[in-house]
Amino acid sequence: MNIGILLAHPWFGTWAAALAAVVIALIAHRLGGLVLMRLTRPAPVLHAMVRKARAPSSVVLPLLALQTVWQAAPDELRWIDTVRHLNGLLMIAATTWLVVRIIAGFAQGVMDRHPVDVADNMGARRIHTQTRVLSRIAMTLATVMGAAMLLMTFPGARQVGASLLASAGVVGLIAGFAAKPVFSNMIAGLQLALTQPIRLDDVLIVEGEWGRVEEITGTYVVMRLWDERRLIVPLQYFIEKPFQNWTRSSAQIMGSVFFHVDYGMPLAPLRAELERVVHAAPEWDQRFFNLVVTEATEQTMQLRVLCTAASSGLAWDLRCRIREALIDFMQREFPQHLPRLRIERDAKAQHAAVATAPNAG
Repeated sequence: MNIGILLAHPWFGTWAAALAAVVIALIAHRLGGLVLMRLTRPAPVLHAMVRKARAPSSVVLPLLALQTVWQAAPDELRWIDTVRHLNGLLMIAATTWLVVRIIAGFAQGVMDRHPVDVADNMGARRIHTQTRVLSRIAMTLATVMGAAMLLMTFPGARQVGASLLASAGVVGLIAGFAAKPVFSNMIAGLQLALTQPIRLDDVLIVEGEWGRVEEITGTYVVMRLWDERRLIVPLQYFIEKPFQNWTRSSAQIMGSVFFHVDYGMPLAPLRAELERVVHAAPEWDQRFFNLVVTEATEQTMQLRVLCTAASSGLAWDLRCRIREALIDFMQREFPQHLPRLRIERDAKAQHAAVATAPNAG
C-alpha cells in the first residue's frame, strides 16, 4: 500500500527522471572525461584545460540534466518554481567555476610550454607574465559576471539596481570613488601585461630596495628582496612612478668597485693582479673589465674597477671577489701605499703631546 501511495505521488515521476538524469550525466562525464584526456594528450594546452575542468564539469553536467527535468515537469507541481530557481542558481555558480577553471587550465598549459628553468628565459618570462596577469583578469571578470547573473535572478535585486540607477547622484559618485582603485589596478594590470615594463623574475630597484619579481597578481606585485623579505607593491605604482629594471632587455650587467689608495701606489702591478683575478673568476662573462683613476683628492686617489657578469647576482659576487683580492694584494705587496691618513694624524697628535709635556711641567 505504501508503494502504491509512493507511485501515486505527484513528484514520483519527476524524481525518478531526475535520478536517471543524474546517473546518465555522471556516466557521460566519466566516459567523456577519459576520452578527452586521451585525445588531448598531444596538445598540452587543451590537455591542461580538460584536466582543470574535470571537477567543475562533474557538477555542471548533473545540474544541467536536472534543469532539463525540472523544466519538463508539470507547472502545477508544488514548489517546482522554487526548485527550478535553486537549480538555476547552482548551475550559474557551477558554470562560473567551470569557466574559471578552464581559464586557469589554459594559462597553466601555456606556461608549461614555455619553462623558465632554462639559461635564456627572457621570452618565457614575458609569456608567463602576460599569461598570469591576463588570466587573472579574465577569471575576475568571469566571477563578477557570474555574481551579476546570480543577482539578476532575484526580482528584488533587479528592483534595487533599477532604483540605484534612477537615483545615481551622490550614490553613483561614492560608488565611482570606491571602485576607482579596483578599476585602476585592472587597467594597470592590462598595461603591464601588454607593455611588459616588468616580468616574473625581473630584478628591480623599487623604493631603494633590490629584489626579484616573485608574483604578479591582479592588484599587486610581490618582490622577493635580497634578505628574503617580501615587498608588496600595487600595480598602479609601476605605471605612475619610475623604477629600475636591471633585466629589462638582458640580464647582463656591469659592476663597479672603488678603492682609495696613496699617490705612491703603482698602477701597473695592480692592473696585472686585476687581470689575473678576473680571468680566474667563474662569475666573469669574459666581456669587459678595466681599472682607471676616477678622482684625485688632496689626500688619496680613487680607483674604479669595472667588470661585467651575466646577471646581477653574479656581478655582486664578482665585485666582492675583486675587492677582497685587490685589498689582499695591496696588503701583501704594497702596504705602505694604503690610505694611512687616520694613523698619521694620530701619530702627529702623540708627537705634539710629547713635545709639549715638558713645558706643561
